[in-house]
Amino acid sequence: MPSLKHIRRRISSVKSTQKITRAMKMVAAAKLRKAQETVERFRSYADATASMLAEIASDAGGEEHPLLERRPVKSALILVISSDRGLCGGFNTNLNRMVFERVKEEAPKPALAIVGKKATAYFGRRDATISEIFADVYSAPGYAIAAKIARRLIARYTSGEVDRIDLAYNEMLSVASQKPTVRPLLPIEMPSGDGGGDKGAVNGTYLFEPAGEQLLAKILPMSVEVAVCRALLESIAAEHASRMAAMDAATSNAQDMIEHLTLVYNRARQSAITSELMDIVGGAEALE
Repeated sequence: MPSLKHIRRRISSVKSTQKITRAMKMVAAAKLRKAQETVERFRSYADATASMLAEIASDAGGEEHPLLERRPVKSALILVISSDRGLCGGFNTNLNRMVFERVKEEAPKPALAIVGKKATAYFGRRDATISEIFADVYSAPGYAIAAKIARRLIARYTSGEVDRIDLAYNEMLSVASQKPTVRPLLPIEMPSGDGGGDKGAVNGTYLFEPAGEQLLAKILPMSVEVAVCRALLESIAAEHASRMAAMDAATSNAQDMIEHLTLVYNRARQSAITSELMDIVGGAEALE
């Protein structure tokens, strides 16, 4: 049995760890509230953008655009959005495994463009082609950095360097649920529009100036930027939620360990006291 001194040190160490995990849980919870509010506001913006795109598309009719062009897939790319930090449960592991399965199974084998140090480290040790790494994204995450990433992907697609681009990230379903998701990014899948109404006033919702064809050329690149930004914000919120849950579980496990070690300590102390009493009683009997 370990000595009493050793058990006391273990208890003290676990208590220190518990303080850290509890503090990290509180920090993650505070960040999560802000991230949730940001995601909810941006979802409304993204939905409004999709609705506007559908109406403009129906107004533009069969207008062609490079971002709508579908061609035989000779080269593919997946934009993977992971985190820079760990201690967030299976947040990164589940996403990376899902993407790696697609890399192994799909033909042609897709290359990877990566956001986040965790995915960079994971795929750097595996049979995967990393064609681009977007660094320092989390130093100032927001629409500006997402638009920069989107414009880079658009350039690679329109130049013919890649024929299909997918987006892989953790979707924030709820505080308790984050789902690794892969969605098509390019070519753009046009949302359905009902059409009807006068030219420039589709469904009576929007008045177009200039005409829909010209607006389509502006809205399509913006819709890619919005999709990347939404995925980035969803991933950030999901990371905070996953870290909060992981730190809550770690805090509970630490409490269980403290209770177990305290019980072991009390038993060892009781055993030591009983042994000392027996030595005293034995000595007294020997003197008699």
